[in-house]
Amino acid sequence: MPNSPSDRPRRITVRRRGPILVEGPVEVELEDGTTVSSDRFRVALCTCRRSRRYPWCDTSHRDRSDTGRRCED
Repeated sequence: MPNSPSDRPRRITVRRRGPILVEGPVEVELEDGTTVSSDRFRVALCTCRRSRRYPWCDTSHRDRSDTGRRCED
C-alpha cells in the first residue's frame, strides 16, 4: 500500500553546485502538466535548466564558464 507507515522515506540530496539527487524510481510532473518517469535507483534532477535532457541532469552546467545563471546560484 503506497504511503503506508512501513514505506521507507525517499532520500533527496541537495547539492549547492549541481543537481538534486533523488532515490528512484521517480515520477516528475513538469510545469506544462506532462509527467516523465525513471525507474533508475537514483536520478539527478537539473536545477540550472541547461540540460538537453531536462528535467534530468546531463552535467551541462559543468561546461559553462560564463557569468550567466549556473547551478551554484
